Amino acid sequence: MTLDAAIADARLAVLEFDDARAWLDRARQRPMEPLAAEVWVTDPTCKHVLLVRHRWRGWVPPGGKVEPGETPRAAASRELAEETGLRAELLPVPAAVSVRSYRADWSPTLGLSYAAIIDRNVPLHGQSGQPPKWFQLGDEWESVFPEDRDRIQTHVRSLAAEHLGEVG
Repeated sequence: MTLDAAIADARLAVLEFDDARAWLDRARQRPMEPLAAEVWVTDPTCKHVLLVRHRWRGWVPPGGKVEPGETPRAAASRELAEETGLRAELLPVPAAVSVRSYRADWSPTLGLSYAAIIDRNVPLHGQSGQPPKWFQLGDEWESVFPEDRDRIQTHVRSLAAEHLGEVG
């Protein structure tokens, strides 16, 4: 169930990075590292993004490991709630699919990025030591994944054009 859901969502993802779909096809032939799922959260104006201060990754989207028997979409929703206190309906089409190593000593794995639009006035309740924070879309943020900033900005601007009829 988990792998089938990941494959289906990877095929639907708006953005693909790291030749992720081909990587997934190859990876299916052998035991895989756990999948990862995260949520790219923006506000209704598409001018802010929500990130979580991870203890050694820096500012990253809320997310984590997909548990056995859990779909990546369900994992993304669970991680969003755990790391920010927010519950939201994820947009139907995944934002992106990529391949990365989440730690230097871990093998690369597939990560699915989902998107959600949430009002910035909803109170945030982060995990101890991992506070969530809204950033303006154009802000810089420190992260071990510096490419995320451009990827998230590109997707949020696409959402703005689609939902607001403008580019943010």
